[in-house]
Amino acid sequence: MIRSMTGFGRCEVADGERKFTVEMKGVNHRYLDVNIRMPKKLNFFETSIRNLLKKRIQRGKVDLFISYEDLSEGQVSLKYNEALAKEYLDYFRQMETTFGLENDVRVSTISRCPEVLTMEEQALDEEELWNGLEKALNGAIDQFVETRTLEGENLKKDILEKLSGMLELVGYIEERAPRIIAEYREKLEAKVQELLEDTQIEESRIAAEVVIFADKICTDEELVRLRSHIVHMKETLESSDSGIGRKLDFIAQEMNREANTILSKANDLEVSNVGIDLKTEIEKVREQIQNIE
Repeated sequence: MIRSMTGFGRCEVADGERKFTVEMKGVNHRYLDVNIRMPKKLNFFETSIRNLLKKRIQRGKVDLFISYEDLSEGQVSLKYNEALAKEYLDYFRQMETTFGLENDVRVSTISRCPEVLTMEEQALDEEELWNGLEKALNGAIDQFVETRTLEGENLKKDILEKLSGMLELVGYIEERAPRIIAEYREKLEAKVQELLEDTQIEESRIAAEVVIFADKICTDEELVRLRSHIVHMKETLESSDSGIGRKLDFIAQEMNREANTILSKANDLEVSNVGIDLKTEIEKVREQIQNIE
C-alpha cells in the first residue's frame, strides 16, 4: 500500500474528568523524525509514545502536539509542616527576648511563613493516565495514516500514468533507431556522389562507415534497461509492500542514468527531443517519489 509522508491527524478523548487532545502533522523526510510537545507531567510517557508511533509510521518528519486537562477535584492537597512552624515560633520568641520587643505573633503570621503550608499535587495513576492518552494517540494516528494513504493512492495513480507515458517514449526511440541509420546511409551516399561525381566508391567502404556510425549511436542496451526499470517501478507500485519509498527512489536514479546515456548518444534531433521529454518525466516522478513513505 502506497502512503504519502504528508498527513494530518487529530483526536480528542474525554476519560472521566480528564481530557486528552492529540494533533499530529507530517511532511517528507529521509527517516522517521518525531518532535513531541506535551505537558511536563506526561514526559515519562515519551518512550512509550515513540514506540507506538514507530509501529505505525516508518518515515517522515512528524510533529506531535499533546494537551491534557484534569477537571477532577483533589488534584492538589494542602500540607502542613509542623516542625518548621515550631522552629519559626522558637526564633520569634528568641527575637522577643533578645531585642525586648512585644511578641505579636499569631497563627496567621506563622501560616504565611515560607514552606509552613504548601500545595502538593496528588500522585497520578500512571496506568489510568496512559490508557486515556493511548486512546487519543491511536485515534490521531488512525486519521493520520488514513490521510497519508489517501494521498498515497493519488500519487500512485499519477506516477503510473507518467510511467506509461515513458514506455511510449521509449518505444518511439526504439522505432526511430533503424530509420536514423538508413537516413545516415542515404546522406552519406549522396555526399560521396556529390564529391566524387562519376567516380565509383566501393560499397564496402560505405557499409563500414555506416557500421561505425550505428555502433556510436546504438542505445539498445540502455533502452532495454530503461524499459525494465520502468516496468519494475510499475510492479513495485502495484505490490502490497509498505515502506517502498527508498526502493522507488533507487529505481528512479537508475532510470535517470539510462536516460542521460541515451541523450548523450543521440545524433538525431527527434531522438534528442524525445530524450529530453523522457528526462523531464523522470524528474517529475522522482519529485513525487520523495513524498512516498
